[in-house]
Amino acid sequence: MQQTRTFSDKIFLVIKGVLMGAANKVPGVSGGMVAFVAGFYEEFIFSLRRVNINSLKLLINGRFRSLWYYTNGRFLSLLVLGMVISYFSISLLLDYLITHYELYVWSSFFGMILGSIYYISKDFEEWNRRNIGFMLLGIIAGVSISFLEPAAQNDNLWFVFFCGIVGVSGMTLPGLSGSFILILLGNYVLLLVDSVNALYLTLSDLFRFDLGFLDDPERLRLLQVLLVFTAGSVAGLVSLSHILGYLLKHFKNATFAVIIGFITGSLGVVWPWKEAEFRRNAEGVFLLDQNGNKIVGNYDRYLPAIDEPSTWIAIFFIITGTVLVLWLALAELKNKRSHA
Repeated sequence: MQQTRTFSDKIFLVIKGVLMGAANKVPGVSGGMVAFVAGFYEEFIFSLRRVNINSLKLLINGRFRSLWYYTNGRFLSLLVLGMVISYFSISLLLDYLITHYELYVWSSFFGMILGSIYYISKDFEEWNRRNIGFMLLGIIAGVSISFLEPAAQNDNLWFVFFCGIVGVSGMTLPGLSGSFILILLGNYVLLLVDSVNALYLTLSDLFRFDLGFLDDPERLRLLQVLLVFTAGSVAGLVSLSHILGYLLKHFKNATFAVIIGFITGSLGVVWPWKEAEFRRNAEGVFLLDQNGNKIVGNYDRYLPAIDEPSTWIAIFFIITGTVLVLWLALAELKNKRSHA
């Protein structure tokens, strides 16, 4: 399965990993959608499927070279490298932009999804009644998810493990945002903010040879939560990739139709014109995370005022996002043709 890649191919793959990492960070956007539009979705899924009992045997027997080739290690390592780079760069920039220019960030992602829908739909040639039905099911599921009410936070470890399985879906299933699903499950702040911050603080303490955190039950609980969440994510990534791999092998057109529907339905999640609804307790007081920030519960969507300058700026960013995705897709297509 290991492919021969030129230097430019490797650079492109790292950039795709950066884009996947950035997409997974934003509630409503799916890293799997990036893989789907960029044309490496099937290779991504089938590479993940190689994480199985055979790869475990190769690891135990110390056959690392065989393991590298069996799991398509070069491909996965370059993608992961891009995601790590994204996590410590693009993701931080996105946090700043969402805080200060939220409307325009959502508008850009809305445009990117529009461009993605056009690009992947124009080459899908199996538009019969059956596949249109599957696409409509995907649209209904995507739209329905965007209007669900979020649950209360729950740090039960079995539920946290389940959150890991479901939350990783954004990497494997285009159009289904893992971050947004975690918001609906009520554990976005717990799993992607509080527990990650606890890990950073712990690593910082260890770097200074400070073991005082061992006497902090709250820190230890958050680290336990993060460990269980990570285990659930690994289990979800492996199991979902096997399920999707089977579907792509035996029901490829129907699966693609559902994915196109999912991505279309996700437009409801990233609709730019919305206001955050923050969580409150029984007395009506805002709930805060460990950093003192209000916790987002859901969003109240509305139609924009056509006479406001910000509306036209947002429309400009929608068009820019659409053009950007189409340009990247065409650049990738030209790169493939030049190698062919």
